[in-house]
Amino acid sequence: MVRPTRFYSSQQEKKVAKAVSGQKTANSGATKFSKGDVVTDKFLLECKTMTSNRKQFTIQKDWLIKNDEEAFAMGKPYSALCFDFGPDSRQRYYVITEGLFKQLQKLLEEGNDE
Repeated sequence: MVRPTRFYSSQQEKKVAKAVSGQKTANSGATKFSKGDVVTDKFLLECKTMTSNRKQFTIQKDWLIKNDEEAFAMGKPYSALCFDFGPDSRQRYYVITEGLFKQLQKLLEEGNDE
C-alpha cells in the first residue's frame, strides 16, 4: 500500500519529539507563529525522512538556513536538522553547526575523567 509522504513525516516527527522530550508542532510548522517540526526549550528541529528505505540522503543548505532563521524568530538559541534513511531506519542523525558541536565537545570532555 502506497502511503502519502505526510504519513512518514508525521511518524518520524512523533518519534523525534519523544526522543528529545519535545513537542511536535501543529501542521508541521506551517502556522504563522509556530515553525519547524519539533520544539524543545532550546531547540527548533526540522525533520526530514524518506518514504522508502535508502542508502543516501541529500541535505539542502536552504533547509539549514531557514531553520536557523525560524529558530531565531521563535527565540530558540539552537536549531538542528534531523534526518533518517527511511521508514525502517533504526537510527536518526542530527545536523548541527560547528559552534554547537564545539560546545558539546567541550561539555563531554569536561565530564570525562580519563
